[in-house]
Amino acid sequence: MAYSTIDKELISYFTLLDEKQKESLLEMIKSFLKPGNSSTERVTIEQYNREIDEAVERIENGEFVTMEELLKEMKKW
Repeated sequence: MAYSTIDKELISYFTLLDEKQKESLLEMIKSFLKPGNSSTERVTIEQYNREIDEAVERIENGEFVTMEELLKEMKKW
C-alpha cells in the first residue's frame, strides 16, 4: 500500500502523542466517519452537557496540554 505525503505526515505526528491524546484524536476521527455527521447537526442539551462534563473530568484528571507545553512541542517539529 502506497502512502501519500499527508498519510506519512499524519503518522509522524501521531507517533509523538501520548496514549490519551491518541485516544482523543481517534474518537474525533471516528466522529467524522459517522453517517449523518455534520457540523450543522444539532445536539441535544443532554449530549451537550455530557460532553462538557467529560471535558471537565479530563481537565481535573490533568489530561490536557498547556499553551507553554504546546509551544515547546511545536519547536521540536
